[in-house]
Amino acid sequence: MNQVARRLGKTLALVLPVVLVLSGTLAVTRVPWVASSSEAQILTASAKSQAEVAANDTTRAPQEVLRRRLLAELQQKDPGTALTGLQVAMAEHPSLARYCSSIARSLGRAAVAKYAGSVRRAQKWSRPVCDTAFATGVASVG
Repeated sequence: MNQVARRLGKTLALVLPVVLVLSGTLAVTRVPWVASSSEAQILTASAKSQAEVAANDTTRAPQEVLRRRLLAELQQKDPGTALTGLQVAMAEHPSLARYCSSIARSLGRAAVAKYAGSVRRAQKWSRPVCDTAFATGVASVG
């Protein structure tokens, strides 16, 4: 019985890191390090400035304040900026980590909406923030 447990432990020690690396690598198809000049940023009429969002969210839960701020940032700039903001927020406020996947999925869905339903264009911004939640959000719309 001891040999079986040892063999199982060795197998998991070898296989698990490979699976984790592959799942993260496959989830991220491409990260644009330089924004292309052909992509025009279109702001919707309903887009609010970050100051307006912050002023309205003083009584909301911290994760909802973060979600709304990042969604506004995504609309004003691009999904990459919002994902970077999410990553920074998770590092600064570890207590919000349990909401990371939910927020990243929301950003994924909003990215598809921003690019008029283009899943492929939204997927370009995918990063391994909160595992594969952004990619999951993008795929859930498509």
